[in-house]
Amino acid sequence: MTFSIGDWLKINLKGDRQIWWIVLFLSIMSVLVVYSATGTIAFQKMQGNTESYLFKHSSLVVAGLVCMYFAHKINYVYYARLSKFGMWLSVPLLLWAYFKGVNANDASRWITIPIINQTFQPSDLAKLSLIANLAAMLAKRQRVKYEPKVLVNMIGWIGIICALIILTNTSTALLLGVTCFLLMFIGRVPFSYLMGMVVFCVVVGGLALAVGQRLPTAINRVKTFFGDTQKQKRSKADEAEAKRQLFQSHQSFIALANGGLQGQGPGRSHQRNTLPHPYSDFIFAIIVEEYGLWGGVLTVAAYVWLLARGMRAMRISTRPFGGLLSAGLTFSLVLQAMVNMAVAVGLVPVTGQPLPLLSMGGTSLIFTGIAIGIVISVSKDEVDESKI
Repeated sequence: MTFSIGDWLKINLKGDRQIWWIVLFLSIMSVLVVYSATGTIAFQKMQGNTESYLFKHSSLVVAGLVCMYFAHKINYVYYARLSKFGMWLSVPLLLWAYFKGVNANDASRWITIPIINQTFQPSDLAKLSLIANLAAMLAKRQRVKYEPKVLVNMIGWIGIICALIILTNTSTALLLGVTCFLLMFIGRVPFSYLMGMVVFCVVVGGLALAVGQRLPTAINRVKTFFGDTQKQKRSKADEAEAKRQLFQSHQSFIALANGGLQGQGPGRSHQRNTLPHPYSDFIFAIIVEEYGLWGGVLTVAAYVWLLARGMRAMRISTRPFGGLLSAGLTFSLVLQAMVNMAVAVGLVPVTGQPLPLLSMGGTSLIFTGIAIGIVISVSKDEVDESKI
């Protein structure tokens, strides 16, 4: 009796197989594009060893896939219990990152893990934990009337987590707030409480933004995007930041124009030498430059199809927690992807958001893998939610 790879895949890779194929496509594309986009920085920092970033990024992509595999094997009901612990843990970690974290690009978003000496971004843990816990709280009340105390608890956690994130990362907090709003809307939360959530998050988030690290940058990016030309009212630091944002956008537009319909070909990007962060924030511009319009359309289609499959998992799930969990995680990933690509084509201000599954990164690849693994676990639709 022979045992083929196909047999192993059928036995071990459960759930929505189309999601597996989408992730495989984006992972392969990620390795190819990041290898190309990091060529210049690797040559400068690694003394010509251009393969160093390739091996590092490939290992992180594999680590993300391994995390996705194990996450999809776990009964997703357990994530409801873990999410509460994750939220409580996120609070001191986010505060530690703000006060004592590793500073990069004028923001302290990372903390260093002792012994292994690797950086970790607590906001990724906070996002996953908040979405999972919010889905669990909403699922418990789908067949009973919402109690004001429960709704206030939900809104309070959303406001606290978003406020702590906005201290160092404005765009991530805004995207998380939008995701939570959509999740509460799907969870049939009364309109008055939805508006209460918006008001509370605006007030608390606004105060946190005012005392945090990113208010000047956020204001400057919005002004630059809308073409504010009142240079006499800007400080030298703001003027330098505005020039940096305009330079990034212009270099991205050049990359898009260079791509045309057919693209320059794999590894033949010109703008990777001048475009800041071509391997993360502006990786979509490199994709279009090298693979053309068709490469860009295919990338967008992959995320749209991921959204469709995540919504399918929600629709076919006969259990409220699974459906809400799948919806929240899928919304979060695809919304972030759309914002990243919108920045590259000049539809929104520069945000600094990585492209999920494609951009180079450590924590983001791991937690993206876990999130997609949970969605696949939900798509199996074979668990009992009575113990949530």
